[in-house]
Amino acid sequence: MVVDDGPGSLRAGCCMNEPMWIVFEVSGTIELSSHLDVSSYKTIDGRGQRIKLTHNGIRLKECEHVIICNLEFEGGIGDEIDAIEIKPNSKHIWIDRCSLKDYKDGLIDITHQSTFITISRCHFSNQDKVMLIGASPLHIGDRCIFVTIHHCFFDGTRQRHPRVRFAKVHLYNNYTSDWGIYAVCASVEAEIYSQCNIYEAGQRKEAFKYLTEKAADKEEASTGSIISDDDLFMDDTQSGLLEPICSSFHPSQHYETWTVMSATNELKHALQHCTGWQDVPRPPGE
Repeated sequence: MVVDDGPGSLRAGCCMNEPMWIVFEVSGTIELSSHLDVSSYKTIDGRGQRIKLTHNGIRLKECEHVIICNLEFEGGIGDEIDAIEIKPNSKHIWIDRCSLKDYKDGLIDITHQSTFITISRCHFSNQDKVMLIGASPLHIGDRCIFVTIHHCFFDGTRQRHPRVRFAKVHLYNNYTSDWGIYAVCASVEAEIYSQCNIYEAGQRKEAFKYLTEKAADKEEASTGSIISDDDLFMDDTQSGLLEPICSSFHPSQHYETWTVMSATNELKHALQHCTGWQDVPRPPGE
């Protein structure tokens, strides 16, 4: 067991005011006694060891420039505990190559005007609610949210891959399989660009779902928009796609280039084996 608190602990490093690259000398499980708050300019790097966080989760609150890499999150014990909670007003956050499962609430929440978030190469499993972007139709400030999700494996999880309100979300080169309710959900004013993803249904065949809600500053309720660009719908999967409603969002508005692979069986197999925590060494000198 790795200690939760005290000198040299993960919690001590995360609360430091100065920039810090946090690495681990031993593998182990950290039973978090409470939310682990992370301050700005921190990298939590699990490469070279196998670190599992359990009982509670990480909270990124009013912080910026944070990287969380190569960790496992498993077994949240509270009804309102997420593995990673990004709110409020946090920005420039990168969650990379993490394995997340078995939290009673959700795995990743991005809400309350947190923006410029990237989720990449993560493995999500054994979970009902996976990823929520935009918590409520009352939070109209969430129109600022922009999120990129790429090369992730949503492995038999039930819903929210993600569920989106207000935000602009770029999904590319992800594999979502055997969902319980839906793969991706667009609600009030969401703008989702789904590019070269693989959707493979189980019993529930429709990948895309639309929900109608009323923004706090609008007279009428509305849904969101999804654009599907070269996605692969495997076997009997049905897209459920509707014509985009007033969507002008394109990822090129936020970055000039990005590398996209075609949605193929080769990509599917790669994502099944190369997402989540990996037994990779820490780079020399880190």
